[in-house]
Amino acid sequence: MSLIPVFSALGAGPTVLLLHDADGGHRTFAPQVEVLAGSGYRAVAWDMPGYGRSAPMDPYAFKGLAERCLALVEALQCGPVTLVGHGMGAMLALEVAVRQPAQVGRLVLCAGGPALDAQARQDWVQPRLEALASGQTMAQVAQQLVPRFIGSGALPEGVRLADHAMAQVYPGTYRRALEALAGFDRGAAAFSHLHMPALLISGALDRCAPPAAMQALAQVLTDARHVCLPHVGHWPQLEDPDGFDGALLDFLATSRVLH
Repeated sequence: MSLIPVFSALGAGPTVLLLHDADGGHRTFAPQVEVLAGSGYRAVAWDMPGYGRSAPMDPYAFKGLAERCLALVEALQCGPVTLVGHGMGAMLALEVAVRQPAQVGRLVLCAGGPALDAQARQDWVQPRLEALASGQTMAQVAQQLVPRFIGSGALPEGVRLADHAMAQVYPGTYRRALEALAGFDRGAAAFSHLHMPALLISGALDRCAPPAAMQALAQVLTDARHVCLPHVGHWPQLEDPDGFDGALLDFLATSRVLH
């Protein structure tokens, strides 16, 4: 069984590794793969262990996920790499950076990163676990949950992609990922030692990773800026791809010059 997760790649140039949320696989970064490849970067979008055709992992915890991510970075010979994480993927990006800071050149944290407090666990994890426990298919779970967590200005095509991506997740993997996500406990003590440039992108209407929590994290990191996209919920890269991509490309170009 390969420890290297399955991934898709497009383009040539500095590598940008895209780490998806628990709610979907590599397709949740489909718009960004094309934009990055067309802008002089090699875009790599993985399927987290247990997602898509990537081998499962037991126990399902951030330590093992970080090890698999670093194994992929080594296999691609792309360190120090730019990590772009969404939701749980943002937490994982931070975990990788804490464990191996020399392998991470830049961080982009989208709609995630901070450890969940009790309210966030109630708003983010509990509805998903309850939907799973009801015996619904993942397609039904997606139809129930995606509309609850998108913003009022979401691009319809992006909403459909978020729905489709969630429907493809294996229920057992989803449950284990949610349990791992709820147990993520990295905080300021670890993050304050990270010195790579970081961009945080939040949706103004995201109840899973509210803008205030993202701004608080930005203040802990030593070289970070925070962009909040209006009328957007938990999938900024799909709900407002133009706004997301503009912020991402500007950050990559600026930090490329300065660092």
